[in-house]
Amino acid sequence: MANPHLTDGSVWLLRHGDRDVARLTVTGADMPWTFADVEPLPAFDEFRAVFADQEQALEAGDDELFDACYDRIRADLTLLFPDGRPVAEFLLHVHADGTASWRWTDEPFDDTED
Repeated sequence: MANPHLTDGSVWLLRHGDRDVARLTVTGADMPWTFADVEPLPAFDEFRAVFADQEQALEAGDDELFDACYDRIRADLTLLFPDGRPVAEFLLHVHADGTASWRWTDEPFDDTED
């Protein structure tokens, strides 16, 4: 059974507090990655630089900068499924060309060691 969250045209939301930052309209999926067109909303401007820095860090292989960007994105932003539920964990890239790609899980990562 296909995952309804991955249907082309389904809309995920990126949110900061109670403000919508961007709408992500799914264009495809190649698990574990989901791909979308990004509709930036006015609140996106506050985060544009961190996504640009993340993309630059990825291209340059700068793990320290990449991790700092990831930490900021995860601390400040919530990704919502099309049904409005928050995604437990995600790794989101918003690209300069107006597209996004992300991996997600609906279960929180377990950071504890046994």
